[in-house]
Amino acid sequence: MIEGIKKDESVASAEDFIETSDTNKRNDYGAGNIQVLKGLEAVRKRPGMYIGSTGIEGLHHLVYEVVDNSIDEAMAGYCNQIKVSLDIDDEGREICIVEDNGRGIPVALHPTEKKSSLEVVLTQLHAGGKFDKNSYKVSGGLHGVGVSCVNALSDYLEVKVYRESEVYQQIYKKGIPQQNVEKVGTTDKNGTIVTFTPDFSIMEENSFSYETLSTRFRELAFLNKGISISINDRRNKDEIKEETFHAEGGIAQFASYLNEYKKVLHEEPIAFEGEKDNIRVEIALQYNDKYDQKIITFVNNINTREGGTHLSGFKSGLARTINNQLQKNTKLLKKFSEKLDSSDIAEGLTAVVSVKMPEPQFEGQTKMKLGNSAISGLVQSLVYEKLGNYFDEFPAVAEIILVKIISAAQGRIAARKAREQIRKKNDGGGLPGKLAVCSEKDPAKCEVYIVEGDSAGGSAKQGRDRSFQAILPLWGKMLNVEKAQEYKVIGNEKLQPIIQTLGAGVTRYNNIQNEEDDIENTTFEIEKVRYHKVIIMADADVDGSHIRTLLLTFFYRYMKPLIEAGYVYFAMPPLYKITINKKVFYAYDEDARVRILEENNITEDSKGVAIQRYKGLGEMNPDQLWETTMNPETRMISRIKLDDAEEADRVFSMLMGEDVAPRREFIDANAEYVSNLDV
Repeated sequence: MIEGIKKDESVASAEDFIETSDTNKRNDYGAGNIQVLKGLEAVRKRPGMYIGSTGIEGLHHLVYEVVDNSIDEAMAGYCNQIKVSLDIDDEGREICIVEDNGRGIPVALHPTEKKSSLEVVLTQLHAGGKFDKNSYKVSGGLHGVGVSCVNALSDYLEVKVYRESEVYQQIYKKGIPQQNVEKVGTTDKNGTIVTFTPDFSIMEENSFSYETLSTRFRELAFLNKGISISINDRRNKDEIKEETFHAEGGIAQFASYLNEYKKVLHEEPIAFEGEKDNIRVEIALQYNDKYDQKIITFVNNINTREGGTHLSGFKSGLARTINNQLQKNTKLLKKFSEKLDSSDIAEGLTAVVSVKMPEPQFEGQTKMKLGNSAISGLVQSLVYEKLGNYFDEFPAVAEIILVKIISAAQGRIAARKAREQIRKKNDGGGLPGKLAVCSEKDPAKCEVYIVEGDSAGGSAKQGRDRSFQAILPLWGKMLNVEKAQEYKVIGNEKLQPIIQTLGAGVTRYNNIQNEEDDIENTTFEIEKVRYHKVIIMADADVDGSHIRTLLLTFFYRYMKPLIEAGYVYFAMPPLYKITINKKVFYAYDEDARVRILEENNITEDSKGVAIQRYKGLGEMNPDQLWETTMNPETRMISRIKLDDAEEADRVFSMLMGEDVAPRREFIDANAEYVSNLDV
């Protein structure tokens, strides 16, 4: 269903700044009006400034801040096991428990604050061991606001420290200590256990996502080879989930994982590393036969989604190395003598770039982009030296990759011509002949139904509200873009009507962070989309599911911002029309059919009962289609989200790619969950 929009508490509203028109009150502004937020009050007042948001991302950020402290211990060489547990407390609230076997947070009296160092770390911003170069040479948390923010935004937090044969404990509520640090026992182990319940009066989301957390922990295990990170979810006692992540192969294993469902051009990833001035760089890359690209960058285990100097250094070094190899290959040089573009070189590339360094310069607490200028040259030199040596040692691998890249360059030239044709059509205002437009011109109020077949399209055109609903019928076999080069996709006669209808152009969206050159050259402009609801309406059967999947693959690969903006939806037509003594009910799934019959105390064989199973949208008359599937007041539509692009990329490759074996394994593994397969 469509989600509501909640006010961001970190943003002041206009009312916060409006004063009364009374002159005396307006001038009554003195020292007493200056508000000072002490301790952790600022975090509770404006949480978005510290954890990014109070939504689901912010909720998970609380977990990451605690886990990052354990990872920092691991990078310092003192921890190799981290355990994360999700559970329900006695009051029915979700809790998170993070345990490590590191040194344990210091508990001795702080020399200047005159209280336990543990309490200082948990109650004061910008306090922690990350500022001391002797404690942590490499760390992800450099602002010193991590665990104190978690404490401030937790309704309840308990920390236990196992250190120097003693067990210490302190409990907090809403960031306020309920007691002094107490010695509660003895132990033969070291480590820290943090148990916290988020303050759901501040956080908008009240449930952790096991899938999102496990994805992050898998990532951390790849980036820190040898460390074991486990997660268990005991919130549903009937369905306990548990996984342990451990990767001795490090980021080379990470690259293989990302390419799991793709046909690779060389069996083993190319991996190399180097260190200079206490800066350690690890790189792994592997080419596949696909047309997309995925480059993921990290600094001190932080996913720098907006890239930065390490990404630009990698790209420059890779381009220089590949072009140098082409000049050495006289056979291929005769086929293609132009300089290879960065997009050609990155097609089919999966790469992981990990930098571990002291004092990285990030843009803000969210740490999405690295700014240290010296890193670019360091990474570029490393790539040029190490990768060049590898290609010289294994020329057969170099040639396989060059052939792939040259093919990409030739496809790019053809795609450019196809995009120009699309642009000319859009500029000329041309629309597909089968598109039934709406009268409303504001894209935010408009929606377009992409409908399977002329029959259903005809019913939709008659049943729609012409003021704001447009209809685009599709016909013929849809192209699987996962198996096609870009120029073939752009020029496809089945996809061109969709491109023309939306009016924002099209381009191959690649998983390269901060890809400035791709962004500048893109022909897809989200602000030009003519409809802010793009609703895929297909039959509720196998063929309809196939069409939905093909369209979603096209949007994901060529109009990704459309999904990211929340503009793509699935219509949910009913499976059954149930008539009970002339009263009509619609059931959208098998469970609803059973429930309707039970609520009316009847069976399928009862007198006056008629059940119609819809095999296709074309069986509905316009009034029924409007009532069940198109009327905003009564319809059910599902918004497509992009919570985990990395996993989405793997699933698309598995389900829509050429390799049959992974699909068969997926079906075998999930067949038990399918109770009603319509074939």
